[in-house]
Amino acid sequence: MLSVPRAEWARIVAHLEAGYPHEACGILIGEIDGAQLRVHEAILTRNAWAADAAAPDDPQADAHSLRDRYLIDPHDIVRADRDAAKRNLDIIGFFHSHPDWPCQPSETDRAWAWPVVAFLIVSVPAGRVGDAAAWVLRDDRSAFDGLALEIA
Repeated sequence: MLSVPRAEWARIVAHLEAGYPHEACGILIGEIDGAQLRVHEAILTRNAWAADAAAPDDPQADAHSLRDRYLIDPHDIVRADRDAAKRNLDIIGFFHSHPDWPCQPSETDRAWAWPVVAFLIVSVPAGRVGDAAAWVLRDDRSAFDGLALEIA
């Protein structure tokens, strides 16, 4: 289960709505206790996607944009990891929006995801947060499995 405090959820919602019509993204800092992933803080990041960030074998790279792709700057990830470690916490996941699209992981989400951590995907139809779902990538990277989501 991915547990997100209401105050952090409100920050995530505001960030994702402000990013519309582009994908918006961020990092989830917290702790893992067995099957429970508890968010302590959502780090709001900019979407650093650029066509040259695409995989070299992606023939559609130029066709994609901030509207359907996201990239968290690696420097932001390193900074978040260092800050989390100072508080005895970890990066436990990432979040991003799907503007005008369901909160189901895309093939690109699967290709770029990491096993073990949670992926919180939030649908943002017409600029307002809609459905949200949490996912974890299987160890063999073949597919995502759903993860219960609690906003508490």
